[in-house]
Amino acid sequence: MGKPLFYEILEKPATSCVIGICTAIWFYIQKKNIGYSHVGLSYDTAIEGHYWRIITSAFSHISILHLVFNMSALWSLGVVEQLGHIGLGVEFYLQYTLVLVVLSGMLVLGAYHVLIQKFKLEYFRRVTAVGYSCVVFGWMTILSVKQPSSKLELFGFLSLPISFAPFESLIFTSIIVPKASFLGHLSGIIVGYSIAWGLIHGVNNYWAISMLGWMVLLFVLSLKRSGAFDFNFLEIESVTDPSFPSVRFLGNGRTLQMTSLPVAAAELV
Repeated sequence: MGKPLFYEILEKPATSCVIGICTAIWFYIQKKNIGYSHVGLSYDTAIEGHYWRIITSAFSHISILHLVFNMSALWSLGVVEQLGHIGLGVEFYLQYTLVLVVLSGMLVLGAYHVLIQKFKLEYFRRVTAVGYSCVVFGWMTILSVKQPSSKLELFGFLSLPISFAPFESLIFTSIIVPKASFLGHLSGIIVGYSIAWGLIHGVNNYWAISMLGWMVLLFVLSLKRSGAFDFNFLEIESVTDPSFPSVRFLGNGRTLQMTSLPVAAAELV
């Protein structure tokens, strides 16, 4: 008999919080009838300055099955929080979750750029990535290197050897799920190996908090500049070089404004 859920939540506090956030966002999206084209990440929207989508795309999901599959895998991978004795643990989990969210999103955009500019595959301009799978595949990869004897448990009955799980899952989802984002999942694996092999290292609490601060600032400024969200207390004025905005605070209040975007193909990540 397994442990009561309450005790498992206490053992995986960061994982539980992420699952709670993703679930709450899914309910909000359903209630407000927000489409994936308003929160997902695509090459065209990134060019238009919608950098905030790197964050919103990671924590948004298209369907309940999409959400359940990702969160089930993430729950199993939450064992990372209990492995402080091998250099992982809760702090490591939080610090490198930020790295995985940002770098995997940027890597996806970089791949789109190469496919569009070098290979003239215009289809990838409007392909919209949505979901937490980039981060899931990243943690799956890190755990396969750091704790190869572990098992990946899915839905409580499917168990995969973690050492093969990243590429097994990459192939499986690409075949079974028609809209699965091969590039998104592969990006998570690449960033995961970079972290596990020490190519990306040295992230501590100071750097993580600094990164989070810059992420919040860029998130707010890009929301404002793209017109997706009108922060009435914030005004961005052009100075000598238009690429350098000046910011000033005016007052309180905010309104939600959805920009009208062309419908794009969605990829589940």
